[in-house]
Amino acid sequence: MRSMSTLTRADLAEALNRKLGLSRSESLSMVESILDHMSGALEQGENVKISGFGTFLLRDKAQRIGRNPKTGVEVPITPRRVLTFRASQMLKERIAKG
Repeated sequence: MRSMSTLTRADLAEALNRKLGLSRSESLSMVESILDHMSGALEQGENVKISGFGTFLLRDKAQRIGRNPKTGVEVPITPRRVLTFRASQMLKERIAKG
C-alpha cells in the first residue's frame, strides 16, 4: 500500500528552483503568483483550464430539500457555489499507469 503525502507550495517552488535555476524566493514568488491568478479568476466566476492537467469548474447549486438521515426531518439546503475539478484525459491516463 502507498503512503499518502501532500505536494505543497514549497515543493512546487523547490521544483522550479531545481529545474529552472531560479532563486528560492523567486520560485516561491512565481508559485504564489500563479495560485493568486487562478484564485482571482475563480473568484470572478471564471473556470480555470490547465491543458494536459484538468479544469477547475464552478457550479451554482440551486436550493433544494434535504433530509436529516437520523430524524428524517426535511430541511432546506441553501443555494451555493461549489468548486469541482475534472482531470484531463492525459492526467487520467498517467494516474492509471501509476
